[in-house]
Amino acid sequence: MLKYQLRLFSTLLLVGASSLARADAPPAIEMRASMPTATQTHPEMSGAQIIAKAFEFAGGDQFIRPGTLFLSGYNIIRPAGNGEHLWDNYAMWRKFADQKLDAHEASGKVRIEAWNQQNLELFLAFDGTKTVDKNGVVEDESASNMWSNNFGFSAIRYALDEGWQQIRKPDDLIDGHPAYFVQLVDPSGSQTLFAFRQSDFAILYVGFNTAKGWHERRYSHFFRKPGVNWIQPGRVRLFYNGIKANEAIWTDFAVGEPIDETVFSPEASPTKPSW
Repeated sequence: MLKYQLRLFSTLLLVGASSLARADAPPAIEMRASMPTATQTHPEMSGAQIIAKAFEFAGGDQFIRPGTLFLSGYNIIRPAGNGEHLWDNYAMWRKFADQKLDAHEASGKVRIEAWNQQNLELFLAFDGTKTVDKNGVVEDESASNMWSNNFGFSAIRYALDEGWQQIRKPDDLIDGHPAYFVQLVDPSGSQTLFAFRQSDFAILYVGFNTAKGWHERRYSHFFRKPGVNWIQPGRVRLFYNGIKANEAIWTDFAVGEPIDETVFSPEASPTKPSW
């Protein structure tokens, strides 16, 4: 009796294991459409058409040519190894150029401040010609390398301008969301990869080569303000070569409002947050 029960138990285990194996196995090729992005969604859509839809979602003409942008929040820095460091006051001012010929060259004007309590830990300002930091004017070559590691997202605003190419790439998942992928090629030949959520065309991802390696940014936690078409990602996670370096959390924004030119051409570093 005991031998029979053991034999029956072993048989049930084998049957159960076989069922689980069949259930977990990938579907046959003719059924692969049941797996998200295993087949191209709306293959008739071009890269340019996808980008046009993304413009509509992000705020239309205001997104394409915002003029200026101010963002504030905080930034969590992930040092190599382990741990974290907090910039509890973090802000960026941008004045955008009318055109962009190289996605990864500094253009327009920008200022960034990062504070840990009352300590200024990062300060950068670019007035369209020169870059300054806490120590004064940054040498041209060093400044160019620094900005090339960071400029990339704004390429999307110029993606449908004359001289730009929009090349659709295979669909894939970004943080579990099925996404369209489009590679932009700017007039200089630089390439920038973007991904757009298929459900609403939100921009979820940008990736490009830098001197530090392959750089990626993943966008989520979108929010808007009453009476403003602009949709702002509240969380931006930054990666180099697949490793998260930091994540900016934006809690407020202002778009299209005047910014004084002295913001980008400071005579000295600030002694307290400038906003």
